Amino acid sequence: MKKTPEEIARVDGRYTPAAFRFVYEGLGYTVKELRDEPGHVCGSVLAEGLRQFALERWGKMAKFVLASWGVTTTRDFGEIVYSLIEHEWMSAQPNDTIEDFEDVYSFHVAFVDGFEF
Repeated sequence: MKKTPEEIARVDGRYTPAAFRFVYEGLGYTVKELRDEPGHVCGSVLAEGLRQFALERWGKMAKFVLASWGVTTTRDFGEIVYSLIEHEWMSAQPNDTIEDFEDVYSFHVAFVDGFEF
């Protein structure tokens, strides 16, 4: 039986269950908002989708909310994605790597400097 996001978060220990749910829901958002057709989403596109999703949900508080869950870099998104892949909540292509999430953008620039009303 597949583990719940809460169980995955408990086993992982680095991020809250809310962070796992956010990334999982953010994949659906990204596919809907940033893709012309359903299909594979690479790490950098998913990171951008998660940025937009966070700004839509929390506005200027996005960086604070994510940090309260232990998420402070795009690499953290990748760590969560790969935990979800390991537990069969997401899938990856053979050429995907966790490094696809490395330094996609600075959280300060994306959520503070880049914030627009």
